[in-house]
Formats: sequence, C-alpha cells, structure tokens
Amino acid sequence: MALYPSLRSLIASLCFCFLAFSLSAFGRPATFLQDFQVTWSDSHIRQIDGGRAIQLILDQNSGCGFASKRKYLFGRVSMKIKLIPGDSAGTVTAFYMNSDTDAVRDELDFEFLGNRTGQPYTVQTNIYAHGKGNREQRVNLWFDPSADFHTYTILWNHHHIVFYVDEVPIRVYKNNEARGVPYPKLQPMGVFSTLWEADDWATRGGLEKINWSRAPFYSYYRDFDIEGCSVPGPANCASSATNWWEGTAYQALSALQYRRYRWVRINHMIYDYCTDKSRYPVAPPECLAGF
Repeated sequence: MALYPSLRSLIASLCFCFLAFSLSAFGRPATFLQDFQVTWSDSHIRQIDGGRAIQLILDQNSGCGFASKRKYLFGRVSMKIKLIPGDSAGTVTAFYMNSDTDAVRDELDFEFLGNRTGQPYTVQTNIYAHGKGNREQRVNLWFDPSADFHTYTILWNHHHIVFYVDEVPIRVYKNNEARGVPYPKLQPMGVFSTLWEADDWATRGGLEKINWSRAPFYSYYRDFDIEGCSVPGPANCASSATNWWEGTAYQALSALQYRRYRWVRINHMIYDYCTDKSRYPVAPPECLAGF
C-alpha cells in the first residue's frame, strides 16, 4: 500500500527521534575514537586492539589527556583501568566528569595517587557542586590496581552520586538540596581522563617525588561505557523517570551495597574532609545531613 508523503515524513521523523534518544541515553562506544578525542599530547596516547583500548604515557616531556566528544546530564560512566605498576609516586591518573565552566563548576573526580613500590594505591574522590569543591575523601585500594584491569564507575542521578570500584560503592553523595546542600543537576558534564605529574602534593603530601629513572609511566584503559542523556540531545531525556539509572534500584544503596560501603569506610578510608577539624571546625552541612 502506498503511503502519503505526510505519513512517510511522520514515520521518518519518529524513527529519527527514536534513534537520537537511543544514542543519547544508551550509547556504548565500541572504540575509543567513537566517543572520545585526545585533548592533550596525542603523541602520548596510543590506541591498542583497533581502538578498543588505549595506553596513556607520562614522561619528562609531557603527560596526556582525553575527553568525551559530548557532555551528559545524569547517567552512568565507567571504564576499566590498569594503573602504573611499581614505583608510581608523584603521578596522578584521573578519571572524572566536569562541566567545563569557569565560574560555577560541577565536577565528579576519581584521582588515583601513585605510591612507592609495595605501598597501597590511594584513590581520592572529590565533588564540586555549584562551584564549591574541597570535598576530598581518600581510600586505600584493597588490591593491586596495576596487576589487572578494574572497573571504576560514577553513577549520577537525581537522588545521589555514587563512586564504585568493581561494583563496590566507596562514596555516596546524596541530594540534600532540601537541607540547603548544593547538588549538581543543571549543568551537563563531559567525561575526562588525564595522566600527569603532581609530585608537589600527590604522594604523602608532596614528600615523595617522581623517580624519573622509572619513566615512561603507563596506564591502560578499555571498555569505555557512557550511558546517559547527551547534550545536545532530546530535551526531555534528563527529566525522564523512565531512564534506568533513575529507577528504584538506583535511588539508594541495597542492603548488600551498604554493607560493602561500610566495609570500605571502616577498613580502607584514610581521609575524610568531614572529620578534618583543622579545615572545618564546623562540619559542612552535607556531612551532617546523614547517609
């Protein structure tokens, strides 16, 4: 049966809208360049396995970095990363989301702080909301993150932000706007990663410097996974309650997740800004709002 031109146009329009939503909300890049681009020192980022994995390089000439081609408003971002082996003191491998705005920045950080051989790797998380940061927490990883790939994930929805290591939640920042606590929800954020020198602060407060005789330093990435509402994209995506990351199962930790979270906090946390009286004689409001 022949279709009238107006009906064909309508069907084509609906198909295009569905495709746009699918790519915005559920796109999983098969290769690095499908969803990311090099932003700093392309000579220090090498594609492996047809672009399904990459190697980041730090030497005395340069570090390097990459970023997503799009920004996202809510969703989940994860990557598998294998960190620098051996003496990695003074290096920082960072994986984070950033609104890339100067005045009022939103940012969600994983920063992996290198250490001397035999000492544990420390992961520092930080959250900027409405331009205010300084919410550092540090956890010593309970495994060697340079021996194999491990999955690092940021879940961001209207209810909370959760940082995961291999599906174990290590940090939760709840939406407590009702109590006057700022929460990032208006600005889309890009996905970034960098490998760089930070031996003025990264290891034991800057006491341990980079041993450049061990250079070049390498970290590896694979299984890039972004599932969120891309901007630009469908206007109603970010506010849709039907997005899987807004579902009931993702609005709070399950009982098992909470037990794992408490295990990490009790056994592996080494710094929490909420309990640092030298910096905050009065605890910040989000620290008093409860879990």
